[in-house]
Amino acid sequence: MDSAKVKPTSYTYGPVPSRRLGLSLGVDIVPAKICTLDCVYCQVGRTTEKSIHRQDFIDIDAVLAELGEKLKGGVKTDFITIGGSGEPTLNSRLGDLIDGIRRLTSIRIAILTNGTLLYRPDVRAECAKADVVCPTLDAADAVVFEAVHRPAPGITIEKLVSGLEQFREEFRGEIWLEVFLVAGVNADSQHIERLRSLIQRTRPDKVHLNTAVRPPAEPDVRAVPTETLEAIARQIGGNCEVIGAPPGGSGRHETRAEADVASVLKRRPCSVEDICTGLAMDRAEVLKHLAHLQGRGVITSERRGDITYFHIRNATL
Repeated sequence: MDSAKVKPTSYTYGPVPSRRLGLSLGVDIVPAKICTLDCVYCQVGRTTEKSIHRQDFIDIDAVLAELGEKLKGGVKTDFITIGGSGEPTLNSRLGDLIDGIRRLTSIRIAILTNGTLLYRPDVRAECAKADVVCPTLDAADAVVFEAVHRPAPGITIEKLVSGLEQFREEFRGEIWLEVFLVAGVNADSQHIERLRSLIQRTRPDKVHLNTAVRPPAEPDVRAVPTETLEAIARQIGGNCEVIGAPPGGSGRHETRAEADVASVLKRRPCSVEDICTGLAMDRAEVLKHLAHLQGRGVITSERRGDITYFHIRNATL
């Protein structure tokens, strides 16, 4: 990728409903889709550039200016969440961003990361500035790790686990570990038992079991049934829980531009209810914007179970 800084149409999105973080105001600091992994279940889609090289991708001052304007507008959110379209720890100014957010607000800061760069001391130091760090650990061995994550050269399960262990020793905040399970791949009892041993080594404050709810990168990825997830949670024990449905809406109805709906869908697929809750919009207003965007060919939809999810098509919107 060209090392010149990238300026997207917007650096922030939401607030969106998060099954782990409540209402989450997202901050996107890596272009889509640059990541250390190419996970088969990723809701953002296939990785277009696998990399382990940290870069100064975007203008952090511009990010903070946009976030500051949003906060001045009285946005209500439980977390400011650094994540989005790629792996956020690839941004070499992650620490500067967190320092800048601290100057703007006392809202808690979370980082959504796959955890693969936590073996690096600089990444651990920058992530330690957040309140909550949400890494991922889905595999108990190299074979499953390669199958699920399709990592960039240099990324291994051993480095991931070692980084998580070192980060736990240094970080005084909370670690909420996500375990994403794919039916027929990493959800059998023997694999879970080996995974449980690794989880115990990393000592997270919470363990969240997740599965393919939103449309994944690969169409053959199958969700693990709820009753199986609950049995796995009991097998892992302790602080492990199955992630529930997004929280309900707050009852606030605001007029929002169509661009806000498109901005949320650019980062992840959402249902009508997700958008209503995250943007505090009336359902009729959401449906109107979705119909207009679909009519223009900007978005498409896909049904998963009983829920229809909408995707952005035009990444340059």
